[in-house]
Amino acid sequence: MPRRALILVEGHRTSGLLYVQAAQRLGLHPITLAADPTHYDYLAAESIEAIRVNTDNFDALMHVCSQLRTAYNVAGITGFAGGDESLYVTVAKLCRHFDLPGPNPASIERCSDKFTQRQFLAQAGVPVPAYRLAANALEVERSAAEIGLPVILKPAEGSGSSGVRLCRDMDELAKHTTYLLQGTYIRRSSPKIMVEEFAQGPFYEATTIGNAVIADGAADFDPPPHFVPCESMFPAPLTDEEHQRIADVSLNCLQALGLGWGPANIEFRWTKRGPVVIEVNARLPGWTTPRLIQLAYGVDIINEHVKLVIGDECDLRARHSHTSAARFLVPDRDGILDRVKGAGRAAAVPGVVEVRFYVEPGTPIIRKGDYRDMIGHVIAASPDRTRTEAILQRAIDLIDCSIIPLPPCGE
Repeated sequence: MPRRALILVEGHRTSGLLYVQAAQRLGLHPITLAADPTHYDYLAAESIEAIRVNTDNFDALMHVCSQLRTAYNVAGITGFAGGDESLYVTVAKLCRHFDLPGPNPASIERCSDKFTQRQFLAQAGVPVPAYRLAANALEVERSAAEIGLPVILKPAEGSGSSGVRLCRDMDELAKHTTYLLQGTYIRRSSPKIMVEEFAQGPFYEATTIGNAVIADGAADFDPPPHFVPCESMFPAPLTDEEHQRIADVSLNCLQALGLGWGPANIEFRWTKRGPVVIEVNARLPGWTTPRLIQLAYGVDIINEHVKLVIGDECDLRARHSHTSAARFLVPDRDGILDRVKGAGRAAAVPGVVEVRFYVEPGTPIIRKGDYRDMIGHVIAASPDRTRTEAILQRAIDLIDCSIIPLPPCGE
């Protein structure tokens, strides 16, 4: 009998290995299809089968999957978006083509375009910020005037806060518009810019699978104009009534967008109007969130997602109620990461689950104003929120990252 395989389209530097490990625990042979498999260090480190293929080309992916089906019993296909949400549309279409469990491609497609998504949510009565779509500088300026400064300017497609900026005056608006329109920001298609109201208030997120709200968390960011995450916590410090409001709005989002299958991550700002939906991502959240949810609730959402992908029954019941939190290490200047001291001592603090750096000493640090600015994280967990926060702060205080200036050009 052919070996059961799970096909993973592209990879992810924090979640990719977790998916590989979940597949192996479930008796599956993981196979990664990637434009450049060397981009994902864990593939070589764990001797994971990887095939180089143009993942932007649906026909090429379909051909490789067809070949794999002659040698394996392909039980499921899933993937990672990275900076390109449209890859999830491709994954959904592959699942549909090969009659495998997967989401509705049309639902994923409407989510990947932020303007279309916002239209569906607004039409369903879901609270969202005021928004406009612009294709040139004049339309951006006109839209900002209609909404009122400050506004958020961001690409209509993309993820990880790439290209997202708070514009507080007309000079900042013009400068960021030029950045988005003139090719500085890499994109696939013709430029489309979202201009939206700056919804002010605490940030929360909900993680769902199917029609079940599994977890909600809170996050904080470095000061504007960019939105680089600096901390995340599960569960969110909300009252029972506020948790229920987050859950109710989350389910309304799923219904409005036709997301009845698979995972989703819904981002909110709690404003004077209550929870306002900033974005719905038709996928599991990345970075530390799956680990934080497992520590807080006892639910391994990656393992349960893989089970769903191969047609098995999920078990999304919470096992316990703890508080988990992550602090992201974000440089305050450009330069070269000279040294990292104290990581071992931080990891030894009772209650610290993980201390991890994404870059090695000697790496140039050029801040981009998005998720790529994070160079590491510390995760802590305990049965109590106050205790978790104290553990995390103690560990952070032990870490010293030294950044030296970049050498002058030409040296």
